[in-house]
Parts: sequence; C-alpha cells; structure tokens
Amino acid sequence: MTSPADKDIHKPSNFLRQIIEHDLAKGTYSGRQWGGSPGDAAHHAGGQPDPAKVRLRFPPEPNGYLHVGHAKSICLNFGLARDYQGVCHLRFDDTNPEKEDTEYVNAIKDAVQWLGFDWHNNGENNLYQASDYFDFMYRAAEYLIESGNAYVDEQSADEMRINRGDFVKPGVNSPFRSRPVAENLARFREMRDGKLADGAAVLRAKIDMASPNINLRDPAIYRIRRAHHHNTGDKWCIYPMYTYAHPIEDALEQITHSICTLEFEDQRPFYDWLLDKLAEGQLIASPHPRQYEFARLNLTYVLTSKRKLAQLVNEKRVSGWDDPRMPTIVGLRRRGYTPEAIHLFAERIGVTKSDSWIDYSTLEGALRDTLDPIAPRAMAVLDPVKLVLTNWDEVMGAGKLDDCSAPVHPHHPEQGKREFKIGKEVWIERTDYEETPPKGFFRLFPGNKVRLKYGHVIECTGASKDANGQVTEVQAKLIPDTKSGTPGSDAVKVKGVITWVGVNDAVQAEVRLYDRLFTEAHPEADGKDFLENLNPNSLSVVTAYVEPSLAGVAAGQRFQFERHGYFVTDLKDHASGKVVFNRVTGMKDSWAK
Repeated sequence: MTSPADKDIHKPSNFLRQIIEHDLAKGTYSGRQWGGSPGDAAHHAGGQPDPAKVRLRFPPEPNGYLHVGHAKSICLNFGLARDYQGVCHLRFDDTNPEKEDTEYVNAIKDAVQWLGFDWHNNGENNLYQASDYFDFMYRAAEYLIESGNAYVDEQSADEMRINRGDFVKPGVNSPFRSRPVAENLARFREMRDGKLADGAAVLRAKIDMASPNINLRDPAIYRIRRAHHHNTGDKWCIYPMYTYAHPIEDALEQITHSICTLEFEDQRPFYDWLLDKLAEGQLIASPHPRQYEFARLNLTYVLTSKRKLAQLVNEKRVSGWDDPRMPTIVGLRRRGYTPEAIHLFAERIGVTKSDSWIDYSTLEGALRDTLDPIAPRAMAVLDPVKLVLTNWDEVMGAGKLDDCSAPVHPHHPEQGKREFKIGKEVWIERTDYEETPPKGFFRLFPGNKVRLKYGHVIECTGASKDANGQVTEVQAKLIPDTKSGTPGSDAVKVKGVITWVGVNDAVQAEVRLYDRLFTEAHPEADGKDFLENLNPNSLSVVTAYVEPSLAGVAAGQRFQFERHGYFVTDLKDHASGKVVFNRVTGMKDSWAK
C-alpha cells in the first residue's frame, strides 16, 4: 500500500473519503488490536496494534460472474484502502450453499487481480470465506437467545408474512415470541442437529414488531436448509441469513468502514443493533464496524441482474459468461477493455448517495481515452473489394511490389515503423467506391483522385459489376511520382485518403463486429420483457484482410484499425493459424443522438 505522500492529491473527494479522513483525524479506530486473522474479541485483544489504518472489504457472493457494477465496487474498496494506508479483504459471502460454486470463486479472484488489486497485505493473506465463521455465528446466535434477544419461531411462512404487517400496519407478535429461553435454546439445537424439517422453524431476532422499519420486525437470522456446502460440506443443516452474517463477518475481520450499495440502507439499523448486542456480550471487539451506503452503478443499455444474465447464457442468446457483449468482467476483458479503462470509468462517474443513470458512452469514452495513447496502429479492410491499378505494370514494372511503411504509433516514433507492400492489386473498403457520388463524397468515383494512405495517388477509372449490380472490382490508374514520403509526392492535391491492404501480403482474419446487446437504453422500462429489446445486430462476423504486421500477434493484443476503431485479438479463439479480432469500440460514439 502507498503512503499518504504517494497518494494522488488530485483525486476528487467524495463523502466516503470525507468520512474516512474524519475518522483518521479523530482517531476513531486508532486503538484497535489485530490478532493477525479474523476472530472474536479475545482473539484480537491478544494481538498487536493494527498496522492498517483502515480495513475495508469486497464481499461478493460466489454465485455468478462479476459484472461492471462489481468492478466499480472493487475499484472503490481496494482503492480507498490503498489511498489511506489500509488493507482491503477479499471475502466470499458463501452463506447460501445452493447457489455457490468454486468456479465462481476462482473467477472472482481472477477478476480482482486483473483489475490490479491484491488481498495480500503486510505479509498476510486477507482472503476469507464467510463459511469459516459459521461456528462463531452459531455461538453468537445462542448468546442472543440466552440474552433474550432471539427466539425460535415455528409459524408457517405465510403466517409470518401476514403477521409481519406492512408500511401502514404494525406487525403482530408471534405466539412463540414469549417462549422461555431454555426452550428456545433447546429448540434451536434441535434445528442444528437436523431434528426439524426444512422450513419447520427459523431463528428470529427479538427487536420490535411495531417498528416503522420493517427490517426490524424480528428478522429471521437462521433457517433450516439441508444442502451441501462447497466449503463446509454437510456439517451444517442450518445456515445464517445474509443480513445476520454480514455484520458478523465485518466485526470478526475488524472492518472499519463497511461500504454497501443503497439497497442495504434500510438494513443498517439491524446491522448496528446486532453488533451493539454482540459487543455488550464482549463477543466482538470494539469499536465495531460502521456501514455506509453509496449509489449502485446504473448503466444504460446494460442489465446486471445475475438471474437475467444467466438466462441469456442458458438460452444461448450469447455464447457464454465471457461473451464480449456481456457486462461481466470476463466479457469486458474478452471484448478488449483494459483495467486502466475500468479505473478511469470508476473515477469519472464518482461516488454519490443518489441513484442516477450513467450513459454507456461514458464507459466507451474511458476505453478510447486509455487505448488511444498506447494502441499500435494498423490498416484493415472489413468489407473488401479488389482495386486493380491497371497501369501498374507499365509504370512500376510487371510483378513488382513497392515497399511502404507507416509509424507503429503516430505519437511515439520510438516504437518504429510497420512495413507492408503495394502492388497491382489491393483490397479496399466496398463503401469507398460510388459510381454516382453523393455530395461531400471525396473517395473513389470515376475521374476522382485519392491517395492510398502511406502509398500513391490514384485516379479512379470505373468498376465492374455482377448481374445483380454488385461491384466486383474497382479500377484505377497509378499517378507516378506521388508515393508518400518521396520528393514531390504532394504535387497532386487530393481531398480523399483511403486505407487499403495489399493483396500480395494481406492476412485474412475473422473479425467480429460487436455492438451493444440491447437496442433500448433501459431494456426493462415500462415493464418490457428485456428479451424483446435484444439488438439483432449486436454481432456480425466478417472475413477481412489486415496488414502483414498483424500476422502472429498474441491473443489479447489491442490495435487501432485506422478509421475503423479499436480491435483486440480474441482471448479464446485467436490461435496459431487462425486470426480472430473483436471490435472493442469504434472511433467515436455511433449511438449519439
């Protein structure tokens, strides 16, 4: 972690930074002990002064692939820890055994590291699993029962729902609410020992059934669920509810600032109630964590519901979780996004307490701004038609090829040049020829002169067509002594410059032209079925020709195809002997109104 002197002082402030800076100035957590690993009050009391000034955590549930909203949270939590001489834990909130899998655990770790963060701090491995705390959670539950703050409820689910009340009607006490402590304890142990059926009983916190905050109307904190857990196996048949487990996890890990999205704001009173009760019983160390909420990422043209993303995958609307059209981190990575672009995007959208929508162009703009300074340039023809220079043989010599070159990057001459050849035949874009040009068209049409970029000036003489009127070949004449970079090359003035690839040394490539997955900015607005707004043109695959500098490039390499946009060699399908490029984004926002 960096020191305050290393910290970027120009980082924009936000309310979370202000809270942390206030706590640091006040010394709110300066007296904390750290036992070297998560633990109860006694464990930390025997430790050393905490070397971390703040402790934060990123706590995903391993029940799916992380998406761009999680990426914002990763950058926020790990970034704040870095900036304030703290540490950030990676914790798997694996309290729901039926939906979790080690596949997701591994994918989450990979995503965090790809974004440039790590959970190893001060010689410690701060990678934790909520399921490792099940023993303590059970112990804490028994303490709540013994202190009169929890009871076993055996109403049916429907009865509990009805008796909970609503926003205008207070709840009704359960008939089991006043049963004796000893009876509650015995019944809870029967739940633990598998003597009750799934759904037969729950453990509830005893708070206030008349509270205006429905979340405080005796929330359930344990339920019976016979399910194999990927970490604890079949040890438990009762599992803690997330709202109960989450604050305990934070407390055992000595988290200082527990940062959540706004949907957890109504749960904060229970978070505080529970930790206050456990601190009173000296089960957890004090001062205990505090929860703070920020607005989640709402991005236009995107869905982030794991259930709906899974539906897209399961119904084969996309090729998988890493489909480049998906908002998952693995999808963004395969699309060609960089960690730097995600960081810049997170910084630009900031952190607020109010919900708002971020336009997808903001994400694409961050990508362009990070790729433009670093992406090598190349020429590619995506919709090829052959251009024949009919006088090549007499001007240049039969069968002769002429050497051309261009900078690898126009602003970094130290990166050198890329080499390619021009001959009698070259590939050009089909849209670069018009028999009858519209106003403002300065490319190829009979009688017009253009420059082949980095090459010669040519004059179009016409084109050949098939029976359907489709252009099959364009013809032009070479204008002698006009090669770029040679004396007198600019003697012939032209308004149009077109990109091309020589037929002789072109590399054939499969190019996947990805676009936004949905046609509507808000795919579910007004109760719409999001599937009805799938973009039928979100992927088109073309056979293209690229310049020879792109032969043999590794997977995951990004380039700017001049005039077309940014492209990346596909992480999965690009292999020796097969060249596959994904379009990352265009040169500009094609969706601008």
